[in-house]
Amino acid sequence: MAIGERVGEVVEASTSRFVAQCHELYRAPPLGALVRSGSDGEAVYGVVAEVATRSLDPGRRAMAMGHSAESVEAVYERHPQLNRLMSTELEVMVVAHRSGGRMERFLAPSPPRIHDIVYVCGGAELLEVSETLEFLPSLLGSPVGSPDDVTAAFLRRVAAEHPDPERLRLEAGRELAAHLTGQLHRLTGILRRVASG
Repeated sequence: MAIGERVGEVVEASTSRFVAQCHELYRAPPLGALVRSGSDGEAVYGVVAEVATRSLDPGRRAMAMGHSAESVEAVYERHPQLNRLMSTELEVMVVAHRSGGRMERFLAPSPPRIHDIVYVCGGAELLEVSETLEFLPSLLGSPVGSPDDVTAAFLRRVAAEHPDPERLRLEAGRELAAHLTGQLHRLTGILRRVASG
């Protein structure tokens, strides 16, 4: 997925999290990606904590349709309506916002608007949001998805863009250790996942 690419629109929002429906089935940014809702001057930033593809009708579950198909692609070719009956959504944990051009690494005073466009962030925008990691407790305490995997995935993405990845990993390790006192098993698990990227 390209940096700055439009991925979808907000369909549910609160001050701590929002849900975006992707414009294309299965075209969601990966777990741990940073996304932005709103314009550059007034924006809400969040980390993708969960990606799900489900039926648009909550009372109707998808059914197995590929009994005689050679591949999943063949199922979609044979049943093109599936692209209109299902949607891919991402749940995003809010970590920062921009107000009046200034980056703030805490919750915005109000949530994104429904139908705000959601964009993938990277490069300078990702580095600016992660300049300080003071929002890590929000990710670690996320009620959505697996907080440890989301935190590790986000830190791997930041390290990949950072001019000094080793320094970033050390800083993240110190920040995580401060917030996970007495949780050595959890801390080492996250650090191992960060290092594996």
